[in-house]
Amino acid sequence: MRTIDHVIVGGAGGSAGRTHKVWDPSTGEVQAEVALGDAALLDKAVQAAKKVQPEWAATNPQKRARVMFRYKELIEANIDDLARLLSSEHGKVIDDARGDVQRGLEVIEYACGIPQVGKGEYTNGAGPGIDVYSMRQPLGIGAGITPFNFPAMIPMWMFGMAIAAGNAFILKPSERDPSVPVRLTELFLEAGAPEGLLQCVHGDKEMVDAILDHPDIAGISFVGSSDIAHYVYRRGVDNGKRVQAMGGAKNHGIVMPDADLDMVVNDLAGAAFGSAGERCMALPVVVPVGEDTAERLKAKLIPAINALRVGVSTDKDAHYGPVVTPEHKARIEQWIDTAEQEGAEVVIDGRGFSLQGHEDGFFVGPTLLDRVTPKMTSYQEEIFGPVLQIVRAKDFEEAVRLPSEHQYGNGVAIFTRNGHAAREFASRVNVGMVGINVPIPVPVSYHSFGGWKRSAFGDTNQYGTEGLKFWTKVKTVTQRWPDGGGDGSNAFVIPTMG
Repeated sequence: MRTIDHVIVGGAGGSAGRTHKVWDPSTGEVQAEVALGDAALLDKAVQAAKKVQPEWAATNPQKRARVMFRYKELIEANIDDLARLLSSEHGKVIDDARGDVQRGLEVIEYACGIPQVGKGEYTNGAGPGIDVYSMRQPLGIGAGITPFNFPAMIPMWMFGMAIAAGNAFILKPSERDPSVPVRLTELFLEAGAPEGLLQCVHGDKEMVDAILDHPDIAGISFVGSSDIAHYVYRRGVDNGKRVQAMGGAKNHGIVMPDADLDMVVNDLAGAAFGSAGERCMALPVVVPVGEDTAERLKAKLIPAINALRVGVSTDKDAHYGPVVTPEHKARIEQWIDTAEQEGAEVVIDGRGFSLQGHEDGFFVGPTLLDRVTPKMTSYQEEIFGPVLQIVRAKDFEEAVRLPSEHQYGNGVAIFTRNGHAAREFASRVNVGMVGINVPIPVPVSYHSFGGWKRSAFGDTNQYGTEGLKFWTKVKTVTQRWPDGGGDGSNAFVIPTMG
């Protein structure tokens, strides 16, 4: 059986000797095992990073940018292979997998501009003969702990900006689909990066705790569930580290009575069910405003959802593929059970779905639940699967209140033709990212990504200028040069040692 190893300087000696299964979600078979590391292995990676980081930080930003440009070209040349590898372990269809790589690549493209975006500020004449300037300097060694659902995009969100800014980086990807992060690390070496600048270690909670506790790791970026995000944030901060920890989500799509329902249904099909709903920016809750809107929307949703094709990850005609593990499949179906027990109407039931010829695959059929209320735990918690819940709102005020009062505040969307309603909603809603007739409002790479409430812990967002701020610290210099040579004259004299 294939073993997926760490990518660290000097090889993976000192690994814990434990492994984790890597499934093929389409067949239900174990296709590989990944080596799980320990604190000793992490320390080996950190020591290698310490050796290379100071020289990298001292490298001028143009030369750092050239490495990022070469890396960008290598990813573009290998994008199809990366997408196929990603699909084989995650289960998302090839087009979704290619999009996963592409969205990460866009942050690498932004990082190529580090000579411009990394500049400090300068004030000439802040006082009599006094100038003030600031510079951004790297933290030193950064680490990223990334989830299974975007094994290409989220690692590149983190290490692209961190390394361009002058840091070394240690990546700890999900043990569920680790091959693409390994390949991304290898390609970075091929791009001409110094050995040890980007390393990849694998592990479970033991490795996470080792990262949180290591005294030489200065900054940590995390994406995962909210409970673990909070744990990572608290333990990291208690150890004196800079931490950004992105958590879960329960994104709402508000449908106003004047919305284009055909467009809404088309958008919901992709936003709620694409990638089997395993996205923190999926749209699993739709909120039609008014009973008439709800009934008209439901009538259009039923045939559209029934027409969705579930298939293996390589099926070009499939709208989505299997979920990542058998445990996750069981968890999603349990949430559907819970919703039904709580009183939700199961309009379309995806439990027990079986794909002919792939009966052991981890497939969940598309599910539509109606009459869901805010008191139901299935509404309060993240399902993270191909399940769309309808929560009916009587008016605009209730539609604003639902996402604003939810424990998560990652993303939200409103569908309307009314500019005033859209502007009012965007201004008032208590959520970090807002889409107006855009179902998945993930910001482009030169803005930044980040939610509110239990969707994010820490003060700084991912990538863009916020990413640069996170991975650097500001040093401000106030300078004054005296006139003359120290003897009262105005002659310019270079000082010498006497």
